[in-house]
Amino acid sequence: MATAQAQIRKGRKFDQVVDGAREVFLRDGFEGASVDDIAREAGVSKATLYSYFPDKRLLFMEVATRQCAEQAQFSIEKIDSSRPPDEVLSCIAHQFLGFIFSDIGQRIFRICVAEADRFPQLGQEFYHSGPMILRAAVVEYLKTAAARRELFIEDFNLAADQFAELCKADIWTKLVFGIIQSVSDHEKARVIDGAVKTFMARYGAGEPALRTA
Repeated sequence: MATAQAQIRKGRKFDQVVDGAREVFLRDGFEGASVDDIAREAGVSKATLYSYFPDKRLLFMEVATRQCAEQAQFSIEKIDSSRPPDEVLSCIAHQFLGFIFSDIGQRIFRICVAEADRFPQLGQEFYHSGPMILRAAVVEYLKTAAARRELFIEDFNLAADQFAELCKADIWTKLVFGIIQSVSDHEKARVIDGAVKTFMARYGAGEPALRTA
């Protein structure tokens, strides 16, 4: 990825180009987005666009990773390590699902999957810019809660991954395959409540079998 980043040159209209590209990519997809449309939306010349991003793939990578990183940072800022696990996990789940169930989250994910063979770096950068950062923050919180003996966990990475999967339940699959087009607040709350209760039943302080001697 260092080589790819070296090809990007920043300048006065860099953010303007990225913002314009975001609108076009989300509307038309990666393949459908033309450089002419992106330049027009961004209010710059094609020469300016190419001076910043010599390859359209680099521009889409910037759009996707920036969006994901912003969402991850916003979610992390919501984590209050002093609060009990059920409260914090519920908050994390709402932030997490709010993004992956959103229109922009769904569009970015689908484009990453569609371009995986031709553009493998995209998925890798998408994961490292957001999901991996949020996962690390969840792991740190779980360790903090375990130190207070509010949770009893041996494998913190596994526990964080399990919680993320519990939050998606079967809704994520239905969205990806187009079986449903959106998720109501009621349904999201139902899934999150079930995820938190299931997680706490497995790792919570009230599970005697998991307590250390």
